[in-house]
Amino acid sequence: MSEYRIETHLHTNHVSACGHLDAITLAEGYAKVGYAAVAVTDHYNRDTFAYLNIDTTIPGDVLGPFLDGFHRMEAACAGRGLKVYKGAELRFDECSNDYLLYNYPDELLARPEEIFRLGIAAFAPLAREAGALLVQAHPYRKKCTPAIACYLDGVEVLNCNPRHDSRNDRAEEYAALHGLLFTGGSDCHRTEDIGRGGIIAPFLPEDDAAFVRLLREGGYTLIGSE
Repeated sequence: MSEYRIETHLHTNHVSACGHLDAITLAEGYAKVGYAAVAVTDHYNRDTFAYLNIDTTIPGDVLGPFLDGFHRMEAACAGRGLKVYKGAELRFDECSNDYLLYNYPDELLARPEEIFRLGIAAFAPLAREAGALLVQAHPYRKKCTPAIACYLDGVEVLNCNPRHDSRNDRAEEYAALHGLLFTGGSDCHRTEDIGRGGIIAPFLPEDDAAFVRLLREGGYTLIGSE
């Protein structure tokens, strides 16, 4: 039976201010350690748009610059046999929580100033209506708190970033208590993060929609080292 390693949580230095690695380095690294696919989840928050020198109060194309890391990863991975899924890691003005978003239409995130002000309670139904999947990242990390479960599809219960104590045991307890999906990922920012976590799937999803169907159905195994 075939198995496919998939990264669910990754940042590029093209978009995320905290990212240290460019698309070519990431693509080479993940191909070398045997991954079949990666989800690019660059930060979508006020710090990101400041880093990109974008004034979110002025109308204009902000998704083009925000998706630059994703598109660069597509190009870098194409010749190395890796699939790339489009994601984002959202943060709203209301608190320091982060949320991983998958399979979203570009128009959902086209107006960041409005998104930042919405908060999770108002954003969650918009994400669901659009067919996206919303997962809280590292809900017990310092400065974070678990969101009310009804606003979430899942919880990242195995965050493998070695520089943070994400208290994964508590995240797993919260997800289990509320019947939420379990996900895990490397939370990759630096070279030493490449391939630390993710999922193993019995098939390789063809596109973003198929990737989310896999997550919803739960037919995968979490992998990683804390």
